[in-house]
Amino acid sequence: MKFWGLILGFALLAGCTDAPKDGGFGSQLWEEGGYFVQKSIIADRMAEGIIQARVDGKWQEFTLTELPEPFINWSIKRRIDSLAGIARGEMPGLDGPHNGIIATHGYRREDSMFQTNNAIKGCGFLPKKEKLKEIIQLLKETNAENFRQKLEILTGLYEGADSIFDMTKQISLELYSVPERGTQTFLNQITDPTSVIVFMDIPTFKLKTLAYLLHPENPALTDYEKDVIEYTNLIHSYFHGDFSKEFITVVYNIVEVYNSSPGTEQGKGTRMVP
Repeated sequence: MKFWGLILGFALLAGCTDAPKDGGFGSQLWEEGGYFVQKSIIADRMAEGIIQARVDGKWQEFTLTELPEPFINWSIKRRIDSLAGIARGEMPGLDGPHNGIIATHGYRREDSMFQTNNAIKGCGFLPKKEKLKEIIQLLKETNAENFRQKLEILTGLYEGADSIFDMTKQISLELYSVPERGTQTFLNQITDPTSVIVFMDIPTFKLKTLAYLLHPENPALTDYEKDVIEYTNLIHSYFHGDFSKEFITVVYNIVEVYNSSPGTEQGKGTRMVP
């Protein structure tokens, strides 16, 4: 799962820095059917751009914001360039918009003295709600195409980014958390969904987000949430090959965006939106 740059801004790399062990709290999160329900997020007003979350032990209401144009332009160009390089047989690099360095906090696991954690996660864009089923169908219909054709299809999605993607979100997968063990990122996000993403590149962007975790076996999932899980797993397997199960999906809902580029007045940790 370390095919880092694989990118596709869609392909989703697992967190590389999480240890696999957790304490008793992790096992208490899971229902008898082998799924969990995140209780630190209330997402029933997501369509209005509102999300409620328990942050720092207190329930608060947050307004989602759209990614600013400089971030979108940078991310889309880097992703298209990466796909073109892969088509030429080049190995993608670690820098760029695919590998998000994600900081979380909230739960002190038994094998650590600290709550704070950092992990690298493969991140990508999520289609708009009205586009989700259409893109899922496209991926299913073209999944048997040769690799070069798939790269062209993914490039076409990026070229239509403005009309296709929901610019209030990034997505990833939680590949390793199960009832028997939970990663530190997973335990933190379940406890407190605050998640800060930084991308290693110039320009450098920082996203302050709320992580919404969706387990595919949760019987209370909405139709939209089922589509989100299906899409996120599909786009992952579209590049990496089929897997025997659907993985936990993480939706990073964007609240604030910063330009952390060095050496510019617009950078140095300047908030861009809202």
